[in-house]
Amino acid sequence: MTGKIFPTAQDAENAFYEALERCDLEGMMAVWAEDEEIVCVHPAGARISGQEQVRESWAKIFAGGPRARVRTEQQVAIGGMMLAVHSVFETFTLPGKPEAQPAAAVATNVYLRTAAGWRMIVHHASPAPGQSEPAPRDAPPKTLH
Repeated sequence: MTGKIFPTAQDAENAFYEALERCDLEGMMAVWAEDEEIVCVHPAGARISGQEQVRESWAKIFAGGPRARVRTEQQVAIGGMMLAVHSVFETFTLPGKPEAQPAAAVATNVYLRTAAGWRMIVHHASPAPGQSEPAPRDAPPKTLH
């Protein structure tokens, strides 16, 4: 069991994104529940479950060391006494590389209140759909037959 206690689901979420930016494997795993039913889906990745697979996936991601900044926005949080679900937009940028396009993802994070505080049980991230150009206002209406 880790020594970190997250008094709220938001505290656990903050620790998750801080560990992600620092490529801190131990900090990342401190956020996760110590349970074999945990589930993680990285953008365009397969579903993985259990402590060992989740740890291995983050170790691979972190192998190159810190390189991206992540900003979360438009959080929708649904909470109860024992379970919290957060949906966020994640934007990843590379510091010092202004020519690099930001990468966007949509993530759902699920937290469970345990005896050791709030812990993540699900992280599911998918590439965010591209922003489509709005139709010109003076375009003639489309007629479907």
